Amino acid sequence: MPALLVLTAAGFAGFSALLPIAPLWAVQGGANEAGSGLVNGVLLVVTVLTQPFVPRMLSRVGTGRVLAAGLVLLGVPPLLHLISEHLGWILLLSVLRGVGFGILTVAGSAVVANLVPRAQHGAAIGAYGAAIAVPQVVLIPAGPWLVDTVGFWAVFALGTLPLLGISSAPRLARVLREQAAERALHPPTDPTPTGTDRESRLRLVAELLRPMLLLSGVTLAGGALITFAPQMSSSPAVTTGALFLLTVAAALTRWYIGGLADRHGTRPFLWPLVVLTVIGLLLAAIAVENPDATRALLFLAAMVLVGIAYGGLQNLTLVLSLSAVRRAQYGTASAAWNIGFDMGTAVGSILIGTLAAGFSFPVALLVAAAIALATLPLAFLRRPTANK
Repeated sequence: MPALLVLTAAGFAGFSALLPIAPLWAVQGGANEAGSGLVNGVLLVVTVLTQPFVPRMLSRVGTGRVLAAGLVLLGVPPLLHLISEHLGWILLLSVLRGVGFGILTVAGSAVVANLVPRAQHGAAIGAYGAAIAVPQVVLIPAGPWLVDTVGFWAVFALGTLPLLGISSAPRLARVLREQAAERALHPPTDPTPTGTDRESRLRLVAELLRPMLLLSGVTLAGGALITFAPQMSSSPAVTTGALFLLTVAAALTRWYIGGLADRHGTRPFLWPLVVLTVIGLLLAAIAVENPDATRALLFLAAMVLVGIAYGGLQNLTLVLSLSAVRRAQYGTASAAWNIGFDMGTAVGSILIGTLAAGFSFPVALLVAAAIALATLPLAFLRRPTANK
């Protein structure tokens, strides 16, 4: 776990540092708002397109090599931004970073599932989530400040941090090989699938669709607020505080709720977190009703509530996804979960932006609240006893 946490923190540090800065670099080169918006849009689309292929890459090429390749694709392109500010060049680098990020997200959550027993998945996923969230809390707000005070080159240098995680990849691969060899000496504990191959595949899709949709509902909300908070709020100070509170609340909840899920299961926590998402979005809609005078305290409270749900449901839905499959299918479950996360974020950005342009941010947030509310029945569904 320490090796995985170091690798994960290094990878997400480089990714987070460039998230707000790469679009700004495109603007520096003359791109308009639509062009700068493509920078992270292309990154996210390529990430989603890469993720379904990662499980097969892990099985054919090996965990260590795949992780190392992902970290190289994340860590080398940041410095290459200094070659040109041209939008086409930046989009090409976004493609490379998207492939690397798709590899890191799927491989990382598959590795954490394999490293620990099922009974400890919640706590392990909580620690893994903290390794993801802490760099985001620090570097997403710090990026614009570094650009203003030092220059773009400082952020691009931070973007190479994923390269520091490469040394952990061989150690992780060795441990996973040792665990696989030890398991081979004992009878398998996973149940033998019943039914035809087609029935098994349909059952797997149904099992993974529930957590994917639950996750998409909250990442739609979180992604929309992270993307558009500066445009919703009339005060830069309130915007900074709101984003800080959302990311900190998400980090703490994602870490803490894992142990609770190990002891009590995921079901008691799912529906309250969906409800918190809806309440947070409603409060945010009220807070930004007047574009020239944001209700600061209400907006901050809304961001905390959505942040709690955002972090908690990330942990719980990954636990649900892993509990629905056999060990050999952890890569598939990880890919499905990550696709749900990134698709929810992408839809949130596109949908909320479109609705806000056509109507207003309050209307857009009310639609997001309705979408989150539509996922509430999924929180009450029971599923068969988890595989052991």
